Amino acid sequence: MNQKNIGLFLRDLRKEKDLTQEQLAEILGVSNRSISRWENGVNMPDIDLVIEMAKFYDVSIEEMLDGERKENIVDRKKEESLLKVAEYSNDEKIIFSKRLCYIFIAGLIALVVYIILETQGFTEIDIYNNIASFTLGFVFSVLLLGIIFTSRYMLRIRAFKLRVLDRYK
Repeated sequence: MNQKNIGLFLRDLRKEKDLTQEQLAEILGVSNRSISRWENGVNMPDIDLVIEMAKFYDVSIEEMLDGERKENIVDRKKEESLLKVAEYSNDEKIIFSKRLCYIFIAGLIALVVYIILETQGFTEIDIYNNIASFTLGFVFSVLLLGIIFTSRYMLRIRAFKLRVLDRYK
């Protein structure tokens, strides 16, 4: 899978439809910067968007991933398998999003507890001071997790983890 070839193919498909990057971005619900990155081969669209673009451009998913038109008809089983992989990926993203949402709700509750303890003056009592300190630490850790998971740092951490695990095999 050559990202440059795919990018050129995506650009050609967009130009065949006589669309600007901005127009395509609006249709797909992404930024025109994302379209530019895809067409320059810097990034690849998510598999969901590949499927959506394949339908929009009336090409097969295999053609999209190969970056060129095929003369023969795509094997339906391959395409169905790819759709199942995309569906599984979506399910995993939904589960992850729900878990992250629950963590943020717990962090919000901890923040409310901290504010109540602090504003009511309960932190003068040792046990309440310990509870307030714990909740504040929990809030900061949730914020840190949020920053890590919503940025590209998680990908770097995962890559580092895989490299470390490969060394010890």
